[in-house]
Amino acid sequence: MLVTGGAGYIGSHTTRQLIDAGYELTVVDTLYSGHRWAIPEKVDFHQLDAGDVDGMARLLEKGQIEAVIHFAGHIVVPESVRNPAKYYRNNVIASMNLIGACRQSGVGLFVFSSSAAVYGNPEKVPVSEEMTTLPINPYGRTKLITEWNLRDVAASSQSSAGGAFRYIALRYFNVAGARFDGTLGQATPEATHLIKVACETALGKRDSLAIFGTDYDTPDGTCIRDYIHVEDLATAHLDALQYLADGGSSETLNCGYGRGYSVREVLATVRSVSGVDFPIIETARRPGDAPQLIADNRRILEVLGWLPQHDELKEICRTAWKWERRYQDHSPAAPVQSTELG
Repeated sequence: MLVTGGAGYIGSHTTRQLIDAGYELTVVDTLYSGHRWAIPEKVDFHQLDAGDVDGMARLLEKGQIEAVIHFAGHIVVPESVRNPAKYYRNNVIASMNLIGACRQSGVGLFVFSSSAAVYGNPEKVPVSEEMTTLPINPYGRTKLITEWNLRDVAASSQSSAGGAFRYIALRYFNVAGARFDGTLGQATPEATHLIKVACETALGKRDSLAIFGTDYDTPDGTCIRDYIHVEDLATAHLDALQYLADGGSSETLNCGYGRGYSVREVLATVRSVSGVDFPIIETARRPGDAPQLIADNRRILEVLGWLPQHDELKEICRTAWKWERRYQDHSPAAPVQSTELG
């Protein structure tokens, strides 16, 4: 098994679960926003760009890799609006290079980190996989383009001498939380994830937290999102691998709980679990934010047999707070970062 972006937030949690399940792992990460301490020493780690075709092909062949999970990518929506070229280079071109390296090396199983951002501003919620994809920011467009690439490569592989190529694209909704023992969580510098930022503000690492837009067509005027615990999301990747290994066909699946919470509800929950009445300011909308994104998750439950275990907002916030306090006091193997998502 090879994991790209395995030193990042979701990648490191999935890596830990893969190790616990007995997989032999190779992890690739540039350490652009990930941390070497997040990867256990016994893992075969390479500081390498997943878009390096020759380097990845050599690694895939040398390691006799059977499947790839591709996490590596930029994920901050506002940054994608400011600097779209960065996102197209890393999220589209590098992903296409990686898929090409897999084909070159005979790797036929692929799990891709996609995003609910591919839906843009949906006409109705919950959002099902059959609904129109119309992303409203470069980040979402880069994820959708890579989904198209996977679909076309898989279709062409059916008649290819290189063997069949099958994939699962998981469309993440809003990921949050941390391992329950407090040993692993989000440590990305300059984070933009709401729950992460709220916990940092409660700790005094930020002076205040901003609500971007209070005039949306939602019950309290703030955006509504479907929050999923990172450990449940990691489990979905293991389920996807097992499904493909058992001969399952290529699929694109929503990964969320099927219910949403507003920004105000989330902040009230973080205040409750932390016991800190941290400062909140209200400001204008950000470009690229949809009013509501909630998953219709029936397909992933049916196809993968995925069984979420941690689908309570308070539990998500409590684990995020526990991690943030531990990271503030003493990061696992590195100094606390003085200062990254979505």
